[in-house]
Amino acid sequence: MNKYVKNVLDDVKAKNAGQPEFLQAVEEVLVSLEPVIKANPKYEANAILERMVEPERIVVFRVPWADDAGKIHVNRGFRIQFNGAIGPYKGGLRFDPTVNLSVLKFREGNEHRPQIRAVGDVQRRGAPAKRVKVCRA
Repeated sequence: MNKYVKNVLDDVKAKNAGQPEFLQAVEEVLVSLEPVIKANPKYEANAILERMVEPERIVVFRVPWADDAGKIHVNRGFRIQFNGAIGPYKGGLRFDPTVNLSVLKFREGNEHRPQIRAVGDVQRRGAPAKRVKVCRA
């Protein structure tokens, strides 16, 4: 493995030790970019890989909502934004009990189009989304 790629990967692993999905995505991308990095030393000089693997910003927020019975729930939402250089960030709101920061960084880093998602029990994988009332608090 290229020394530069290995150093960046080691740094990402040290900073994100508890995020296996994200680490898997970063390793796959960095390994695939190795021939390009080797052919273009200016990428290392300009820290391109370091900028690619670190989100510009991560926002964690709460999403209060009421179910059909009127019971209030509070879930956690995330917005991960990797790179705004090519235009505005895209976004959307999803509820899924399997969402965590590692999964979102994995998905958003691969798709290059960050979205908002919240952790909850409203939408199950493969099931249609259930309408909920989002509470303003």
